[in-house]
Amino acid sequence: MPVRRGENAPGPTRHQPGWGRRDPLSEFENLWGEMNRFFRQGTMPTGERPWVPMVEEEEAEDAYVVRAELPGIPRDNVMVELDGNELHITGQLDEEQQGKVLSRRTGRFSYRTIVPNDIDGDKVAAEMADGVLTVRIPKSPRGKRRTIRIGGT
Repeated sequence: MPVRRGENAPGPTRHQPGWGRRDPLSEFENLWGEMNRFFRQGTMPTGERPWVPMVEEEEAEDAYVVRAELPGIPRDNVMVELDGNELHITGQLDEEQQGKVLSRRTGRFSYRTIVPNDIDGDKVAAEMADGVLTVRIPKSPRGKRRTIRIGGT
């Protein structure tokens, strides 16, 4: 059985699924965390439960890119935070009555993911255009693979 850490404790340091190599143990820890979050949300009153936006994660040559669909949500209502190697996207959409039939998701939203350790946290950039939030997390030059010349006689 894996050891579970407190909510504010640092997360696992292995690569997570979706960011290159597959690590079965980190996939299990990710599933465990999602189940924990699901059960915590189940005990909240319906009006207080955060919803999760549609998100796409991609690894490029020089950065990790996360795109979240947030249609109709003002930029000022969205917060992006990087805590170590954990990315948090949170915010709120105030209730708005559009009619009797048409409605859209309202209330708080939250998304978390763990990115690999080879990032440059000081150069993270976020943009929002056409209802899509794009967070670009550059890879650190010290984390790039290189070939080492072998010396000796």
